[in-house]
Amino acid sequence: MKIWMLLKNPENYNINRFKEEAKKQETILETVSAEDFDIIATKEGRKSIYLGGKEIEELPDVLIPRMGSGTTYFALAVIRHLENLGVLVLNKAESIELAKDKLASLQHLAKHNLPIPKTMLAKFPFNMEIIKKEFSFPIIIKTLSGSLGKGVFLCDKKSSLENVMDLIESSKDSAKNFIFQEFISGSKGRDIRVIVIGGRPIGAMLREAKKGSFRANFSAGGKVSNFELNPAVAWLAVESAKLTSLDIAGVDILFDGENYYVCEVNSAPGFEGFEKATGVNVPKMIFDYIDVRKFGSE
Repeated sequence: MKIWMLLKNPENYNINRFKEEAKKQETILETVSAEDFDIIATKEGRKSIYLGGKEIEELPDVLIPRMGSGTTYFALAVIRHLENLGVLVLNKAESIELAKDKLASLQHLAKHNLPIPKTMLAKFPFNMEIIKKEFSFPIIIKTLSGSLGKGVFLCDKKSSLENVMDLIESSKDSAKNFIFQEFISGSKGRDIRVIVIGGRPIGAMLREAKKGSFRANFSAGGKVSNFELNPAVAWLAVESAKLTSLDIAGVDILFDGENYYVCEVNSAPGFEGFEKATGVNVPKMIFDYIDVRKFGSE
């Protein structure tokens, strides 16, 4: 089996783990960059794709995009092109595009009655009257696209919000749109990350922020531990992945007492902390799923 993995950064923990597992399974794994492709739309049915200036004669069996929120328009075009040529793509361009837009994905989940934190789209400068009417402090501010906990601010009072506004105004980010999100107090500095592959939750971890921080991401220094999946969390994670049509998804869930809320759905979840916390071999799970999808009926 031959797999292309579409990346921005060809060397990190996740990619190295994929390479290790591919070697064990005698799978050919090649890392490729979207910027190295040239694609041609044609009705003639030929492969019409170049990589590094050379026409590709043999397409891969599978494409795994791993760019997540950093997926560009060009990368989406490459992914769609390979989909149209019959390559098994995990995840598809349409699903990645939905997941990378935090507001659009939450709107889609809310449309299907999944619980989400109250969320508002705001243009800069922010309308303080609407914010005061709709939210109480603390309040979360996020950029529409981001990962690893970046682009997320916690404002515990009005003066903190005004300071963030001043910071945004003085930066190049003042032209961006932002979302305001209800602060789920019971989940302060904590959340649950569930990884779903092929509609099945393979495990979950509890992430806890380091002292003095509210961001629970492992990449930001957070502590991780195994979380025993319960029916409510498992159902929310599976439904979120299903509704966004993601074959591979990282679903972040907030909790307050016995209530749970879907915070984000990620199309290319990192899994260093997840493997550490759960002991689950994520690349193997993905390759096993590919075997079933690609070769299960043969």
